[in-house]
Amino acid sequence: MSYLKILAWNDMSITKTRQILIDVARQLFAKNGVERTTMNDIAQASGKGRRTLYTYFSRKEDIYAAVIESELERLSDRLDEVAAMKMRPQEKIIELIFTHLSQIRETVVRNGNLRAEFFRNIWTVEKVRKQFDADEIALFRKVYAEGKAEGEFDIENIEMVADITYYCIKGLEVPYIYGRLGRGMTEDKSRPLVAKVVYGALRKSGL
Repeated sequence: MSYLKILAWNDMSITKTRQILIDVARQLFAKNGVERTTMNDIAQASGKGRRTLYTYFSRKEDIYAAVIESELERLSDRLDEVAAMKMRPQEKIIELIFTHLSQIRETVVRNGNLRAEFFRNIWTVEKVRKQFDADEIALFRKVYAEGKAEGEFDIENIEMVADITYYCIKGLEVPYIYGRLGRGMTEDKSRPLVAKVVYGALRKSGL
């Protein structure tokens, strides 16, 4: 086996081991909560041992942050898929909005007891989210630029509109998770209403 192949194999092995530890930690956090989960619990459940765990993560807070990052990567990957779809920019904006909200809700709901930690340790979450926020805003800027070039949107300041869109969506996360956004309405019924608000704003000059 060549030296480069050995290096590649080692990198894959390291990545796989790290991801296993993160997946096991997420499951334990979701089941027992972060406070009641110890590093020993994670080491035993993963079958990797304490030495291996501490090679990758020196503190429980570090692996908690890695769990959040891993969950956000799922959201980011899904948004990238939407951004690559062949559809009109105005339709893509609505799809990005609902994909963001539905993925955040799915992430929080499927993680059980970790849900409380998500809201309790919001500053830790926000610290991890910083780069993901920037990447998602960049997606909105790209779609708005496409829409402006095609004459679908009347926008003067694409950067400002993208920022406003993203932080408005972010502000809707908690109401959406708890079903307080359009009580009793299905996504199919709420989509046209959201589209009407978004399209109405984007077809007027001033931003």
